[in-house]
Amino acid sequence: MVKTLLISANSFSITVNEKPLKKINNMHKQLKRVTNYDKRLPIVEIYTAVQSEGSRAGYPTVVIRTTGCTHRCYFGEGGWCDSWYTSIHAEKGKYSFNDIIQAYKDNPHIKEMMLTGGSPTMHGALVNELTHFAHENEIFITIETEGSHFLPTDYPINLLSISPKFSNSVPVLGVPTPQGAITDEKMIKTHNRLRCNWDAIKKSIDYHSDFHLKPVWDGEDQKALKEIMDAISALEISPDKVWFMPAGDTRESLQISYPKMFDWVRDNGYRLTWRPHIIAFQDKREV
Repeated sequence: MVKTLLISANSFSITVNEKPLKKINNMHKQLKRVTNYDKRLPIVEIYTAVQSEGSRAGYPTVVIRTTGCTHRCYFGEGGWCDSWYTSIHAEKGKYSFNDIIQAYKDNPHIKEMMLTGGSPTMHGALVNELTHFAHENEIFITIETEGSHFLPTDYPINLLSISPKFSNSVPVLGVPTPQGAITDEKMIKTHNRLRCNWDAIKKSIDYHSDFHLKPVWDGEDQKALKEIMDAISALEISPDKVWFMPAGDTRESLQISYPKMFDWVRDNGYRLTWRPHIIAFQDKREV
């Protein structure tokens, strides 16, 4: 039986899994940990925000954004990944683990963490260390991941926010990137190498505490929709665990996809996640 611990965050009550430290057996190689808290890590942003996507929407959170990504997402009219500076044109990390600790000292009312990227699961030791920090400080971790890697962390992650990258995310040859480079075959191969890693996704769902699926769709691409529905079926995911996210990295592009997504979700029994940070701040960083 799993014990739970009731904690509060800004008058909200949330239940955090208080599972014992996972025993690492022969099936899983134990992850390393961060040993030098002053060392610069592959983190480009640490800031406070309000979670605006998925089942934790509305909670104040500390956002930790890693750099480096396994993917190079491009959604046509929906644009490039909104954090392209961690993937296509990846910036160097500039923060240490002590900077994370300081963020929570400065904001003692926040008991949530959103670990995003880029692809945070590329950095196993960092993610593993964060599970120790969160466990010791009663913090609820959400990790945003495309599912490319399975990480058997010492403490289970509270919530996996999984956004598999379907064929509607593949870069188009010859299209300019946000900083003016031209999409080539190498970029497309990089994107496809770990795309839709169902084995890693299944293992992650089984291992960690909770999850939801957050597929990106524009409300029109029927090929992409079939891929999404096939994945939901193959993974045996119930509709209440699926949050469709409109494609778009600007207010204008979201205004195109929102009405279609509203109608489709209403008529098919799934859930819709908003992207209010884009509506409120456009492409401003650290919001």
